[in-house]
Amino acid sequence: MPMQANPGIYRLGREASRLSYAERNSPYWRRNLIVCVFGSFTTLVSLSMLLPFLPLYVQQLGVTSSSAIIQWSGVAFGATFVGTAVTAPLWGHLADRFGRKPMLVRAAIGMAVVMSLIGVAHTVVELVGLRLLAGLLGGYASASIVMIGTQAPRERAGWALGLLSTGALMGNLVGPLVGGFLPAWVGLRGTFFVGGAMIAVAAAATILLVREDFDREADHPQRAAAQSQAAIASNRAVIVALLFTAMMVLFANMSIEPIITVYIGQLGVPIDHLTRVAGIVMASSALGSMLTAARLGALADRVGGWKVIIGCLVATGLVMVPQAFVTQWWQLAILRGLMGMTIAGLLPAIAKLVRQSADERHSGKTLGYLQSAQFTGQVVGPLVGGQIGARVGLHDVFFVTGSLLILCAGFNAWVRSRHVPRTPT
Repeated sequence: MPMQANPGIYRLGREASRLSYAERNSPYWRRNLIVCVFGSFTTLVSLSMLLPFLPLYVQQLGVTSSSAIIQWSGVAFGATFVGTAVTAPLWGHLADRFGRKPMLVRAAIGMAVVMSLIGVAHTVVELVGLRLLAGLLGGYASASIVMIGTQAPRERAGWALGLLSTGALMGNLVGPLVGGFLPAWVGLRGTFFVGGAMIAVAAAATILLVREDFDREADHPQRAAAQSQAAIASNRAVIVALLFTAMMVLFANMSIEPIITVYIGQLGVPIDHLTRVAGIVMASSALGSMLTAARLGALADRVGGWKVIIGCLVATGLVMVPQAFVTQWWQLAILRGLMGMTIAGLLPAIAKLVRQSADERHSGKTLGYLQSAQFTGQVVGPLVGGQIGARVGLHDVFFVTGSLLILCAGFNAWVRSRHVPRTPT
């Protein structure tokens, strides 16, 4: 007599298949968050630690002119961000189709290999090409945002993304400090091998510790294509506004970078101490953001992402203005630290709202577009800030950037009033 299927087990299987991706992965998201914070910190330390000695490495590769060294250093540094901006939506789309963990593993292994290859570059063109390849293949921090943004419960997403942002900020802060003394121990080329080994550790941790329950049939973006397209169409204005805001956040944060050393020099800092003081001022913004990113992310969970976005945009715009009137470098450092504290709440709150506005089956691709918008702002900000500083004046960079942030806050308030439905608390 043939064995009959147990209807209770069959019913449980059907119920499990109806669980969303976030619900199925609810047991794993906290551990995955810890691994992603560690991996984002490690990879960004490796990518940013070349800042102090990048001009020296360019010179070692055969570039002799001072102006050419500066130009090639800028191109090599920005190439990674360009590459990430181009491919982030693609990797997000593949994450929707094949899972988030494979994208993390791909990014970590790709970055570990490319970082090591930079240590054996023979020409400056190879250096730029490998930095571009690191952006095209890498993006561990971006892939982490896609994973945590889709796995964390909606009521905890702001805090989780804020903590993830803190890990990335710490990496960008610690990286240049490590790059300042590591070449003296292992040499310029050896530093890249150390960076590759650090990312390899992150890759191993990702492979061994990250867990994901991905069902290709249940989570495939084409399973409910009509519903997904309707959801995307109804929230298109909201998503576009959030992507534009994310670009403006990085634009504002990076607009001062090309002129900050010159600006500090005009404040009477001796030339022998100029580089060190500029480094302190640059780091103060990241330090301020580290102190408040997770707290403001948690605040977005409690009071709503739109309130945090609008409030932080206004506060950051207002803190920008007095930076144009400082007379001492430490005053600028304090104001940049305050700006870092106010700007830190923006990206976690934006990512939280993007995740809520996008259909779940397309959330990876949409968060990929968010990463692309951020890196676009990171590339455009220094270019525009440098042009304003050179053609109009250094002080005007702060006025223009602050005004744009205030206008962006008004734009977000308008979008919220027109396109976001009011719901009872």
